[in-house]
Amino acid sequence: MPTGPTADGTRELDVRTIDGEPFGEIMASLDELDGGETLVLVNSFEPEPLYAVLARQGYAHETERAGEDEWRVSITKA
Repeated sequence: MPTGPTADGTRELDVRTIDGEPFGEIMASLDELDGGETLVLVNSFEPEPLYAVLARQGYAHETERAGEDEWRVSITKA
């Protein structure tokens, strides 16, 4: 479950806490974004297969490695 938007319009979804496949939760969270909001996806690995899906759905992303087992992907509507 993503956090509510912060003052700067950012929501965070830490999929490391999801038991099982997180794809459905990620897509549901993206559907909830309002214009101008960003979803920050936190994962234990770089979710490279997700990037093509995001592009097809009209999203842009920026990825940052925040630690040895923490990747942060900022996703916005393109």
